[in-house]
Amino acid sequence: MPVKTFRPLTPSLRYIAYSDYSDITKTKPERRLVETRKRTGGRNVYGRITARGIGGGHKQKIRLVDFKRNKYGVEATVKAIEYDPRRTARLALLEYADGEKTYIIAPSGLQVGAKLMSGPKAPPEVGNSLPLRTVPVGLPIHNIEIVPGRGAQMVRTAGGAATLMSRDEGYAQIRLPSGEIRLVNENCYATIGQVGNAEHENVVLGKAGRSRHLGIRPINRGVTRNPVDHPNGGGAGKSKSGGGWQQLTSPWGLLAKGYRTRNRKKHSNRFILVRRDGRPMKNK
Repeated sequence: MPVKTFRPLTPSLRYIAYSDYSDITKTKPERRLVETRKRTGGRNVYGRITARGIGGGHKQKIRLVDFKRNKYGVEATVKAIEYDPRRTARLALLEYADGEKTYIIAPSGLQVGAKLMSGPKAPPEVGNSLPLRTVPVGLPIHNIEIVPGRGAQMVRTAGGAATLMSRDEGYAQIRLPSGEIRLVNENCYATIGQVGNAEHENVVLGKAGRSRHLGIRPINRGVTRNPVDHPNGGGAGKSKSGGGWQQLTSPWGLLAKGYRTRNRKKHSNRFILVRRDGRPMKNK
């Protein structure tokens, strides 16, 4: 999927870059596989803003993606590759032999007409969903479950791929795209291959209007505000990086840089062997 760029005939075209959508084969989604998305504007049930910078944007439908792939042993045919406005990856529309249709995350290289299958007896081919105990070591995988039967939760973004490193004592060692090495129950399912639309990382919005189309509203920096409005506000004249002596924080004083937010006693720490920064995990 190439990225389309333009000559700088206008200021907004100078940096703008977006997908040419040549991989899309169907423009309208399946009516039975979508739901209406109700926008909140970042407000809770009391009407108070709890998530800033949210509002407006184009209407979007929620595509119901099958992250469980629990029709084991039933062959499915790829009918179309579709666009999803709420995620970076493409979707593949599957039609099973019994007529049921579902969406899955489209892996790289998947073509319309391909035959897919899920289950422990499925061959380890691109797009097939298998338990980790039957996946050959060294293959790229995505759509990985954390708890058996719960559905895929890891490695679902465009271009993402993890690697199955080894298996031992009922657990599989997986290297995630972040560099973290994690233990996952070998009964968890994963899909073979890399998530498609890898060129998404080269997309550049290029103008403020494209952010507004996505429902992202502008927020000014804390250092440009008054002291009454933000801890980093105020100062005699311009100040960079929070006025020199102060730490950059949120409007409510939570540190923005260098503050570790992960609980040291989190239950899942014992499944992490190597952290994202390459250091071994101590609290197991």
